[in-house]
Amino acid sequence: MSDATLETAISLRSLGKKEWIEKVAEHVEDKGALQHLGKRHWSIFTEGDGTLLVTFETFQGIQTLSPEARPLGWDISAAQGWSHLALISDGDTWFRDGAVYADFDRRVDDAFFDGFDRVVFYGAGPCGYAATAYSVVAPGGRVLAIQPQATLDPRLAGWDTRFVEQRRLNFTDRYGYAPDMLEAAGRAYIVFDPYSPEDAMHAALFARPNVSLLRIPNMGTALQTDLLAMGVLQDLVTAAAQGRLTSARFARLMRARRDHLPYLRRLLNRLERDEREELIRLLCHNVSARMRAPRFARRLKTVAS
Repeated sequence: MSDATLETAISLRSLGKKEWIEKVAEHVEDKGALQHLGKRHWSIFTEGDGTLLVTFETFQGIQTLSPEARPLGWDISAAQGWSHLALISDGDTWFRDGAVYADFDRRVDDAFFDGFDRVVFYGAGPCGYAATAYSVVAPGGRVLAIQPQATLDPRLAGWDTRFVEQRRLNFTDRYGYAPDMLEAAGRAYIVFDPYSPEDAMHAALFARPNVSLLRIPNMGTALQTDLLAMGVLQDLVTAAAQGRLTSARFARLMRARRDHLPYLRRLLNRLERDEREELIRLLCHNVSARMRAPRFARRLKTVAS
């Protein structure tokens, strides 16, 4: 078995947190290492080729998103033969922890990131914040962040009331304000739904000459889950790593929405709220002609009558 497939040959399903960590540490010991970073974070490194994928994930998210409870970055990096550094948190911490700072400081001092031809950072939501904030450790690197927060500092983002309890976290010290941390990035891509007000406002804070703001309307608040279900997330990460995630390429990949029923239902809901009867008719006719979608077929009958 090749090194590129080792990560995808293991199932970590149905393991408690302690057992999961122990099995991961055992699995990677021949080609990497797992390190505890304080009480709520771990880093997992596996060696591959000259591209390093740095992902930020939560233990809980891994259990939900992966049928085999593997870090998302394992599957992406293994498919490409890349090296991989996973930062894992227990819950949504935004990775605001001195032990995490120290780990990145140590890697910078050891010239760890200099040993790779290219480095790409990835995360979604609070993990997207971390991907953008910590990208500063690898100048010239690329970043793909799905609906990230720029900060939870109430002085700058008091309008975001979704995470009020997490405002006690310090977003003003090192690696704090994520948009500023992107200034040294070779290219960053921020993916968001413009109809989600908070996500759109955070995205606006990231506007920089080296940042592409990629809009994906009517996708809701769980973009990473939908992109995985549509089968396009790995292509997005790969294009970002290559610096080739242009608006045109992004649009082509997002055509997968045409066959993604959760998106189509959200689009129908929006058209119904706006009372766009002709667009409702066209949408329901298109969907009903291509797939089994009883709701769209029923709605087509009412709008056509």
